[in-house]
Amino acid sequence: MKTKVLSLVCMFLLGTSMVFAQAKTEKFEVKGNCGMCKSRIEKAANSVDGVTKADWVQETKMLTVAFDSTKTTVHKVQMAIAKVGHDTPMHKASDEVYNSLPGCCKYDRTVAKKESTGHEGHKH
Repeated sequence: MKTKVLSLVCMFLLGTSMVFAQAKTEKFEVKGNCGMCKSRIEKAANSVDGVTKADWVQETKMLTVAFDSTKTTVHKVQMAIAKVGHDTPMHKASDEVYNSLPGCCKYDRTVAKKESTGHEGHKH
């Protein structure tokens, strides 16, 4: 009887440690401006099955999300956020959804060119 109880306890502990090993935290940029954006972004991230925590910082535009990697992926989280109107590195919100955001939530969607076109500074 002791052997059965001991083996059950070991299996429980092993199962518990396996669950903790699946926890993952990711940080990525999410476009937004204000407190309403924060609420919308975090609500969208938390709506994804497997997400345990989402925190968007307005000043840095960075979202930290904790999730169970056996239930979801960063891709799915970013997709859910884009569906409510906020651009992420992997997914761009549709123009229709973005245009329906309140005025204070409409962030700059222009992409800054980081690379030169190759024509500046050349002498012919």
